[in-house]
Amino acid sequence: METQKDIAATPARELPACPVETTLMLISDKWKVLILRDLMPGTKRFGELKKSIGHVSQKVLTAQLRQMEASGLVTRTVFPEVPPHVEYTLTDLGYSLKPILDAMREWGENYQAKNA
Repeated sequence: METQKDIAATPARELPACPVETTLMLISDKWKVLILRDLMPGTKRFGELKKSIGHVSQKVLTAQLRQMEASGLVTRTVFPEVPPHVEYTLTDLGYSLKPILDAMREWGENYQAKNA
């Protein structure tokens, strides 16, 4: 079975033929979509992300951020301080997912309104 780590390291020539499948491969985890949502307004520290996302464990959030960094969606900046100060920012590639997230938000709002 292919793991998320394997997927993040997949060379472009091994990407699925279907563009939708490629997109899902990169953002299919619910935490990744929430990370993208929370980084759209700008840079955040790890603790800020954990707090804004909610019920995600530190281990899972760290793994998701590492996968997103490996796939080029986020950058991680470490400041040499005590305690360590780490910030996450979307790359241009990460920001290019904004229309997709906007469409998901709009669809969700419409669904909620019809089913409330």
